[in-house]
Amino acid sequence: MPNETIVTPTTARRVKSIIGGSLGNLVEWYDWYVYSAFSLYFSAAFFPSSNQVVQLLNTSGIFAVGFLMRPIGGWVMGTYADRSGRKKALTLSVMLMSVGSLLIAVIPGYKQIGIAAPVILLLARMIQGLSVGGEYGTSATYLSEMATKKHRGFYSSFQYVTLIMGQLIALAVLVLLQRVFLTEQQLHTWGWRIPFGIGAVLAITVMYLRRSLQESVTLEKDEKARSSRGTIKALMAHPKAVLTVFGLTLGGTVAFYTFTTYMQKFLVITSGFSKSAATLISALTLVVFMLLQPLFGLLSDKIGRKPLLIAFGILGSLATVPILMALGHTKDVWTAFTLIMIALIIVSGYTSINAVVNAELFPANIRALGVGFPYGVAVSIFGGTAEPLALSFKSSGHQEWFYWYVTGCILVSLIVYVVMRDTKKYSKISPS
Repeated sequence: MPNETIVTPTTARRVKSIIGGSLGNLVEWYDWYVYSAFSLYFSAAFFPSSNQVVQLLNTSGIFAVGFLMRPIGGWVMGTYADRSGRKKALTLSVMLMSVGSLLIAVIPGYKQIGIAAPVILLLARMIQGLSVGGEYGTSATYLSEMATKKHRGFYSSFQYVTLIMGQLIALAVLVLLQRVFLTEQQLHTWGWRIPFGIGAVLAITVMYLRRSLQESVTLEKDEKARSSRGTIKALMAHPKAVLTVFGLTLGGTVAFYTFTTYMQKFLVITSGFSKSAATLISALTLVVFMLLQPLFGLLSDKIGRKPLLIAFGILGSLATVPILMALGHTKDVWTAFTLIMIALIIVSGYTSINAVVNAELFPANIRALGVGFPYGVAVSIFGGTAEPLALSFKSSGHQEWFYWYVTGCILVSLIVYVVMRDTKKYSKISPS
């Protein structure tokens, strides 16, 4: 493989770079999750229907289409990051997210422009999917490369800290608009556009901040080495690593989206909570979930990555159905909080170290592509379809089938966790 030169920054520069990379990741995921957080309010503007579940199913369908763009984003942006540098790719991804958010903020509704409204919404979501697909692989690679070997699990855990924080900020904006600034009617008619406008402005700001990031890895510049960077051919020379990324992501992404993005809707349409109560419960659980990530990342630096993944696989397989069954019948806020929190503690065994495990599987010349592309494929097939599949089961009167589906996905990943090597011991990231 091509030689790689690991950049060895000072501690201050390392921390600054990790913060800079993480801030961009935060804004990217804020923009991504605003769509889900506010879909209860804008679904009727694009899909007129008297049935709320049908409206949510339509908006969730577009949410899933955005996910289908993620492997393309992982491929295109991963190739760009491996060939031209992580910094350039990170800057481009956040610019694309800004464009997508701005489009959603200004689209007229179905009553004004007819079918063109959901078509433009779909286009904007596809742009965002391309952006976030490229963001994951590149930022996971960047954070893992900038971290020291001893604390790589800890530093790379901020990939999901900022991911969750982005979702949390999206919910915080929703809570403020619900409880302080706007009425329910105003949120339904025009207030839902505000968070998308905020996201577009923040993305532009971060785009300029990312231009000052330090590169994490410098590859040899000779033509032979350059020709093998970020290519599918070079990636296919590592089939076991590609399949490992896909397999370890499968169950984790379904569990993550079930207990985070879908939970807000589940609490409304299944448990019977009000929209504001469901938003508050989701926000509280996400705060604790976010704080857990560095702790689990630090634990992985001590005991390895594999024990955490296996713990998630076993506990997730055993607890998912009982937790979701109990959630569907509870009417108490704190009981709902406790049940979701138990699920998210279990899921932390996956989320806290997913980025570093993926990055440690690949050499530097294909690392961003290797992390982003197979991860994007798995997330688009399983993560992006989790919510619409759950709603479809709900609509057909067989919601409990979804509970078993989530369990089955986690079981498949558990098999991968058991047979894979611990990447902490066998990392392909050069020591730094």
